Amino acid sequence: MLKSVTVVLGVAATVALGGCDSPRGRAMATDGAIGAGGGALLGAVAGFNPLVGAAVGGAGGAAVGAATH
Repeated sequence: MLKSVTVVLGVAATVALGGCDSPRGRAMATDGAIGAGGGALLGAVAGFNPLVGAAVGGAGGAAVGAATH
């Protein structure tokens, strides 16, 4: 399960990073991808749904990326 989630997140991050044309957009996509990966990993390790962890981590990471750039 964790391997399939990791593959999906990797593909999503690649697609998201491909469409960024501004520093702020790149920061949002990069931080969102990092947050999604971390959230999925922590969700799986803690025994929760890794997809929910990815969604929450991705949203939080994108918000931080937008706020800091």
